[in-house]
Order: sequence, then structure tokens, then C-alpha cells
Amino acid sequence: MKDKIWLSSPHMGGGEQKYVNEAFATNWIAPLGPNVNRFEDDIKTYLGANKEVVALSSGSAAIHLALILSGVKAGDEVICQSFTFSASANPIAYQRAIPVFIDSEEYSWNMCPKALEEAIKKGIAKDKRPKAIIVVHLYGMPAKMDEILAIAQKYKITLIEDAAEALGSSYKGKKCGTFGDFGILSFNGNKIITTSGGGALVCKSQEDKQKAIFLATQARDDAPHYQHSKIGYNYRMSNILAGIGRGQMEVLDAHIWFRRDMNLFYKNIFKNVEGITVLEEPNSDYYSNHWLSCVIIDSEITGFTSQELRLQLEKENIESRPLWKPMHLQPIFKDCAYYGSSISEVLFKNGLCLPSGSNLTEADRARIKTTIRKLL
Repeated sequence: MKDKIWLSSPHMGGGEQKYVNEAFATNWIAPLGPNVNRFEDDIKTYLGANKEVVALSSGSAAIHLALILSGVKAGDEVICQSFTFSASANPIAYQRAIPVFIDSEEYSWNMCPKALEEAIKKGIAKDKRPKAIIVVHLYGMPAKMDEILAIAQKYKITLIEDAAEALGSSYKGKKCGTFGDFGILSFNGNKIITTSGGGALVCKSQEDKQKAIFLATQARDDAPHYQHSKIGYNYRMSNILAGIGRGQMEVLDAHIWFRRDMNLFYKNIFKNVEGITVLEEPNSDYYSNHWLSCVIIDSEITGFTSQELRLQLEKENIESRPLWKPMHLQPIFKDCAYYGSSISEVLFKNGLCLPSGSNLTEADRARIKTTIRKLL
């Protein structure tokens, strides 16, 4: 069998081992230490905003802490983009709050501002003003942040910006993850850089950072003995994984270049093909890291579906994946409110994520291209 071509696999840069070895040499084998502090500083510098960063065990942990810091409690409503991975919505359930899902707009595939405002107005009318909004920069593509930020400010609702897939992406020159009251990053194994597993919370102030660290380290009170006045969590990133992150930050810009070049690779394959659209920036306001390159296939024009293309690639041991199934279609969230039309449903039905890793070789590209052209 041919070697597997993965959708998005980890890609080490070479410097990671140095920082991991330092952790072993100094015996910092703990969920704190110099690598954690410096990794946070590296991210803060990269984002280029007056923000604070907390390195955590996952992006999900970051969303959960953001909801707690936003004052979300049981019974509160939290607005969430429907077209996303479940990790954007699950922490709402951790707080026993109520998700309200919003459809996408067709240009960036992210939260529709019109449907968002409709949901807020309906919530206020029934005396259930939403406590927070979770907007997602899907597949690395920035959302319509000017409009969404204006709505959040108009109604005085906390904005949580899920940039788990969008480290390095920007909107009007400002890095994704720095627009909201809180930003979310992920360093899972399939992300643009990885710490094996991990994430980060981006927040506005040192006070919020210290609150997040307190909650992420089991909420231990300031006492010589173990005393707890609040429920805490084991959410802090380890010094070992932060060492991997420091090495990965050194190659982040290179990884973004390779991902963007893969997007160009697919645009060249499909440029003269009717019925296939590659996700790309709507205009010059958007800069996507193109974490994953995605296509929409109109089977009435092409004569084949996205599922048929996925199976064709699978025959050649090439991984691809349907777009995210919207949250309002998931069995666990089937009874939740939903605002919008059917844009996210159409995207899910007709879309496919194609191999996009920064470590794909020319031989890999040739195999992908040949396999796709068998269907064209």
C-alpha cells in the first residue's frame, strides 16, 4: 500500500528538542516553568497586541475558562457559531448553559452578523439577554469581525473569539484572536503548529490572566495548606509541551507560507473546472493562514459529489474529510435554538477538506493532483 498522505499532520521544525532537553536537564517536568512563561511571551509578541496569554492543556479548556470569566452560569444563553467543531460548543454545556446556534454567511463561511443580531433581539425580548458570543475563524478564514464586534459592543455582550484554527490569520491587518474580550488558540496535533496537545487563552488584562491561572491550577487559595473556595481545573500546559511550542513558534511563519501555497496549488488544479469553488479570502481585508484548504462541489455541474471525491482519494490512501457538520444538526444539540437559513447545511453537504499540511512533499502533491484529475 502507498504511504498515507494525511489531511494535516504534525510538522516539527528542528528546534523543539533543544527546549525539551532543557526542561529535562533542569528537572522542570511540571505544569509550570520557564518554557511555559517564554512560550506565552512568544505568542504575545507574535499577536502584536496589548494582550495577555495563558498556556493551557487545550483550546477547549481555554473556551471553558473564557465562559467562566465571562460570568456564564447554569441557565444562561450563549450564542455560538453552528458551523464549527464541537469543541467550540461543548464548554457551554460544561457550564450547564444553553447554546443558541447561528448560521454562516456565504463569503467567509463564518457567523452571519444578521442572524446574530436577530438572535440577540429575540433573547432580549424574552428577557434572556445572551451572556456571551462565540465566533469562530473557520479553517483559518477570518470572520466579519467589524460587524460582529460592533454588535457585541452595541448589546454589551462578551465576545469570545475562537481562533483555534486561525493562528497567523488577520483581518484588516489585526491578528485573529485579538479582537474579542477573550481569544482562543489551539496547538492540537493537526493544527498549524502543535505542542502535541495544548491551547491558550488570550485575554485583555493581567488581572484576567491571573484569574485564569488560578482556575487552571485547581483554584488553590493563598494558604500554606490546600484550601479551595472555588471549583478549579487541571488545565495548565506542562513545561515539556511548552518547550515544543517554543520550537514551533520559530517555524510558524514558514508553516503559514506552506499552507497558503497548498491553497494556491488547489486553486490552480480547479481554476478551469466548472462547479468547484476553493475557499479563498473574500477581499484584501482578509488574510487566511489556510490551515485547511476546502472545496465546494456542485455535483449537478461536475457530475460527481464531494463524497465521491473523498472516496477516490481514499483509494489512493489520501486522507480528506467532509466539512464540519453544523452543531444544530448534531444529536446532542438538536433541541437548541438556531437562527439563519441553510448556508451551513449546504456547505456541509457539498464541501470537502483536502490535504493541507505544511510538510507535504512534491511527490505527495503529484499523487494528490493525479488522483483528483481522474475524476475531473
